[in-house]
Amino acid sequence: MSINIEHAIIHEISQDSQGQLRCRLRPQPLLNGQAVEMMLDELHQTYTSKAGKGFGYFGIHGDDGEANPAFANALTQYRGGELGFVEFSGQASKLLQEELSKYDFSQGGFLLMSCYTSITSDYLFVALLSAKSSMTVLDDMELSQNNHLDLNNIQLAARIDLTEWQADKDSRKYISFIRGRAGRKVADFFLDFMGCVEGVNTKAQNKTLMNAVEDFVASSDLTKDERQQCRNKVFEYCSERFDEGADIEIKDLADELADQGMDSFYDFARGGSYELDEEFPADKSTLRQLKKFSGTGGGVTLSFDGGHLGQRVIYDPISDTILIKGVPANLKDQLDRRLKGE
Repeated sequence: MSINIEHAIIHEISQDSQGQLRCRLRPQPLLNGQAVEMMLDELHQTYTSKAGKGFGYFGIHGDDGEANPAFANALTQYRGGELGFVEFSGQASKLLQEELSKYDFSQGGFLLMSCYTSITSDYLFVALLSAKSSMTVLDDMELSQNNHLDLNNIQLAARIDLTEWQADKDSRKYISFIRGRAGRKVADFFLDFMGCVEGVNTKAQNKTLMNAVEDFVASSDLTKDERQQCRNKVFEYCSERFDEGADIEIKDLADELADQGMDSFYDFARGGSYELDEEFPADKSTLRQLKKFSGTGGGVTLSFDGGHLGQRVIYDPISDTILIKGVPANLKDQLDRRLKGE
C-alpha cells in the first residue's frame, strides 16, 4: 500500500422516475477492508500517473467568475472538527447534484470521496465514477450480467492537497484535476461544484522551461553532445518529479545541472524574460520535446530522437525536406514489399 486511508465513502446521484437527479447518501464510511484499500490504491496510482492534469485553487468572489464557496466552507468545517466526514461528504454530494441539475447531459454517477495520506501530505480525493456492464460465468456455466465501477476510464476527478492548502494560503495549485479529452470545458461543472478556479497553466510553464533550456544551451560553450546531455538531464529530473507527484523546482534543477558542470542556469532562467514560477508541476508530454522531435500532418507522422538531428536525420529548411539515413528495419521491409508489388 502506498497510501494510508483515513476515510472513504460513496454516494449515488441518479435520476428518479420523473427524470430529476436525486442523491442516495450512504450513512457511514466504507469499511477500510481489502477491497476498499485495493481500489483506492489503484485510483491513487492511476491518478498520479495521469498526464496533462490541470491545477487550481478555491476561488473567491472577484476571481474569474463567481466561484461557489460552499464546498471550501464545508471542507474547512470538516478539517476543523465542526463536521464529520459523512456529513461533509453528504453536503458535497448535494452540491454536485445541484450543479449537475443545470445540465441536460448528466445521468449522475457514484461520488467517491476519500481522505488519505501519501508520503508526507494529506489528500482529499473526489471522483464521479460511472458503472460499466460486464458478463461473468457462474458455477453452473450460465452467463450473468453485472455492473462494476469503471476505474480504468476515470475522467472526472480532482485531488486536493490538504497539507499545502492549509500551509500556504497563497498557493494556486493545491487542487489538481483531470482534463477531459476535449479539454478544460468538459470538466467545468465538476470544478464549479467545488468552487475551483484554474491557477497554474502547467503546459505553458513547462513550455517556457523548455524554451529557457534551449536558449541556455544555445548561448553556452557546450559541445553538441553536451547540449543533448543537458536536455536529457532536464527531462530525467522533470520525469522523476512527475513520477513522485512533486513539483519542478527551478533552483533544484539548476543544482542538478551544476553537478554536471553546467553552471548558472538558475540566474539565466530567472534573469531573463521567461516568467517562470519558482516551482510548478511537471508535464511530461511537453518536456518530451527536449528528447524527441515529432509531428503529424498531411497524412505523415514522423518522430525521432533529438540526438539524431544532423546525423541520421538531416533537415534542410530551405527545400523543406528531411533526409533519413538508416531507415528502420520494419519500415524498410514494408517499403521493399510495396515496391516489389508495384
